[in-house]
Amino acid sequence: MAKAYWIARIDVHNMDGYKDYVAQNGAVFHQYGARFLVRGGQYETKEGTSRSRNVVIEFKDYETALACYNSPEYQRLVAMRSPHSEGDLVIIEGYDGPQP
Repeated sequence: MAKAYWIARIDVHNMDGYKDYVAQNGAVFHQYGARFLVRGGQYETKEGTSRSRNVVIEFKDYETALACYNSPEYQRLVAMRSPHSEGDLVIIEGYDGPQP
């Protein structure tokens, strides 16, 4: 079964307000077995547009990734985060087929 990922690109407008979201999201992600693969960090945009913060979170499967996002616990965090940031979030199923 293929893993799944949240791929988020975020611009934070109010870091003080955003810090509350960061401080509280770990408990929700832990509940769904999520694991950060990318959480900020150095980057270089080679093509297209970018935002100031990039995050990739791994889940055991697509259903779990969706369930986490749609959970009341995470939706409370979305409401907490939204006034302080703007971003793009894609939930995507990983590929686990043959490789070149």
